[in-house]
Amino acid sequence: MHAPKGRLDVAAGEETSHILSGLTAQLPDRDPEETAEWIESLDALIAEQGTERAQYIMRSLLQRAGARSVGVPMVTTTDYVNTIPVDQEAEFPGNEEFERRYRAYMRWNAAVMVHRAQRSDIGVGGHISTYAGAATLYEVGFNHFFRGKDHPSGGDQVFFQGHASPGMYARAFMEGRLSEADLDGFRQEKSKEGHALSSYPHPRLMPDFWEFPTVSMGIGPMNAIYQAQSNRYLQGRGIKDTSDQQVWAFLGDGEMDEPESRGLLQLAANENLDNLNFVINCNLQRLDGPVRGNGKIMQELEAFFRGAGWNVIKVVWGREWDSLLEKDTDGALVKIMNETPDGDYQTYKAESGGFVRDHFFGKNPRTKDMVADLSDEQIWGLKRGGHDYRKVYAAYKAAVEFKGKPTVILAKTVKGYGLGPHFEGRNATHQMKKLTMEDLKAFRDHLRIPITDDQLDADLYRPPYYHPGMDAPEIKYLMERRAELGGFVPERRRTHTPVTLPEAKSYEVAKRGSGKQQAATTMAFVRLLKDLMRDKNFGARFVPVVPDESRTFGMDAFFPTAKIYNPKGQNYLSVD
Repeated sequence: MHAPKGRLDVAAGEETSHILSGLTAQLPDRDPEETAEWIESLDALIAEQGTERAQYIMRSLLQRAGARSVGVPMVTTTDYVNTIPVDQEAEFPGNEEFERRYRAYMRWNAAVMVHRAQRSDIGVGGHISTYAGAATLYEVGFNHFFRGKDHPSGGDQVFFQGHASPGMYARAFMEGRLSEADLDGFRQEKSKEGHALSSYPHPRLMPDFWEFPTVSMGIGPMNAIYQAQSNRYLQGRGIKDTSDQQVWAFLGDGEMDEPESRGLLQLAANENLDNLNFVINCNLQRLDGPVRGNGKIMQELEAFFRGAGWNVIKVVWGREWDSLLEKDTDGALVKIMNETPDGDYQTYKAESGGFVRDHFFGKNPRTKDMVADLSDEQIWGLKRGGHDYRKVYAAYKAAVEFKGKPTVILAKTVKGYGLGPHFEGRNATHQMKKLTMEDLKAFRDHLRIPITDDQLDADLYRPPYYHPGMDAPEIKYLMERRAELGGFVPERRRTHTPVTLPEAKSYEVAKRGSGKQQAATTMAFVRLLKDLMRDKNFGARFVPVVPDESRTFGMDAFFPTAKIYNPKGQNYLSVD
């Protein structure tokens, strides 16, 4: 890529105006003093009565402005900060220390499992960095939200991102569902038969574990939407009570460029599927480079989903940023956050705290003064929101409680988080499967895993897995959380309630054929369908879900009796 001459540093704000919302850019400010008074009034309202009251006032004003034909555009992008204000965050209910402890074990075991599969006689590949960056997003779900099949609700459906599968195996190992021999069978379906773990979620290869195949990019989002729609259909038809079930889909920001990933968003919004939650892991990287180096993928996705009718929750910054943003009374820090493109954010996490001080905070003297008392190490410790379980918990709780629309959570993370400087934020990190001895020891130290240098030095390609034992207090806590939530996830159960199928006579007309009269296959199908719908035991299960062309196939005769399914019924006078 060619850059303009003189562009030697990270991006300057004036080059990135296209990634801002631009709400006021097209209008002149004819009375700056009055504008300042209005803004001061809003600040006072927030200070005295909090953000929730301010939200109501602002929404009331926007509603009134629309009624008075004031041209106020829909706000599709907000500032590059967390959607949920600090004073509205739900309190985290878990044991932070226990959860942090076994999350570290899982991250270690997931990386070691892929690394062990790279020894010279195997070399089957795998992905280390995706789960390393997304561990918090998954663990908050496992510990507090994902209901298993023994839960009174019937359990949730979770569509896991395929490249994060090592993390799900590492958790199952902690739960006692998988053994070390199983972990060593990763991607070796033939040679380790009986202990094989499929590369990605694969219900045919692991029929008691994985529920849904998701790794073909775009299939996860589509299937999750249809699952949420099907749940509502089952509820609406009185077949099954799905009213308390949630559908979760974990996706990557690069994956959202697949046409299938965005192609059905309007269906979820049109049917008000508030039982559906997308969690997009915004690590700013696709397979081998930035998703939007010159732009901001979180802002783009926020606008796209909000425009499609979704509820949007951004989780951009961890709790360490809260005090800095509170001090940012003149908006200088938020301005830098808004103007910095993703390519620079990626570079920051591949550098150091000192680099961030100079090139991020150093863009403005006021923001540089803001961190003057922080060490380079403290600046480096300013986490991104997707690594902060408090921020993630607040977002998940807000999502499941939101009514009327599906929700998307955009969580900012670092790909390869915690794996060390050779992995974190690197463009090649997705393709990196091996850890050097230096990487292993640094990773162990970072996670505080009780494994010695001697154990690691014994064999580079066989670093030990770690499990503290089922009696360890943190593992007891882990198991208690899953028991309370209704059992393990993922889990696939193959037993089902039998359905009484139509009697043989229902097929007699179709078997006789059309005689001398020619018949189209669609005509034959519709005739058979009509007979099946008349079956006294089975027929009640048929209610057409019609995208289009039912009349073309001669199905209009069904409409008066079987009707067409719509979750809202028919609220208009039909033309015919």
